[in-house]
Amino acid sequence: MRLALGTAQFGLRYGIANQVGQVTRSSAKAMLQLATANGIDVLDTAIAYGESETCLGELGTKGFKLVTKLPAVPDGCTDVNGWIQEQAASSLTRLGVSEVYGLLLHRPQQLLGAEGKTLYQILQGLKEAGWVQKVGVSIYAPSELEALTQRYRFDLVQAPFNLVDRRLHASGWLQKLKDGGVEIHTRSAFLQGLLLMSRDSIPKKFSPWADLWVKWHAWLSHHAVSAVHACLAFPLSFPEIDRVVVGADSVSQLKQIISAATSVASIDLPDLHCDAENLINPALWNQL
Repeated sequence: MRLALGTAQFGLRYGIANQVGQVTRSSAKAMLQLATANGIDVLDTAIAYGESETCLGELGTKGFKLVTKLPAVPDGCTDVNGWIQEQAASSLTRLGVSEVYGLLLHRPQQLLGAEGKTLYQILQGLKEAGWVQKVGVSIYAPSELEALTQRYRFDLVQAPFNLVDRRLHASGWLQKLKDGGVEIHTRSAFLQGLLLMSRDSIPKKFSPWADLWVKWHAWLSHHAVSAVHACLAFPLSFPEIDRVVVGADSVSQLKQIISAATSVASIDLPDLHCDAENLINPALWNQL
């Protein structure tokens, strides 16, 4: 199974289409059991995801590969090594494990700053110490990789990729990363839930892209395909992608996602490609 379970919802209210808030412990436990039963073996979390790591530690993650993310090193930090060691150690403690599969930088641009080389060496040190198996970066745009990969080599890269945001493939970076032996995880298959919303429930601030929503919903109606199915069929059609990270608000939603992913057929998907940064980057949505 090439899906990975994103657990931001285990620690905080997450996603524009989220109607239920933070997932309860009992729901989280049932979702982990469902994931295990269906061959999902990667869990994606982050220190910044509220109680997510604590929740996973309490429930137990045996049999899963864990990928977590370090927040930005605070400005003016005088002991970068000590700070990262403390963050990583605390993360392992919360997760209840002695090592994680992947450790990613949530703010990889810091690698290009004055402390960049030191930061990279510290991450490599954590790998050598057996705390992490793979180190890498979580990016917002493939363009970030140009400067980063000139200086550093990564084991794992996570990037957004969906029917609307196709930059990872269009830029050639998907193939470049794969050729370089990098493990590739993509996220935002549903554009944080925006692609799963009915036309009537899409917030008005997204009306500048009304033509895109009309095209999308007309295609769904014409082909009698669910939005979940089409959204997953797109990234899963690229063999270069190792894992597609998906989040869910409930057990029933995760069941729907797994069902769609396991029955992905070859369909002629609509071209919804858009380069508008304030649409494809959810971090900018509050500026709309």
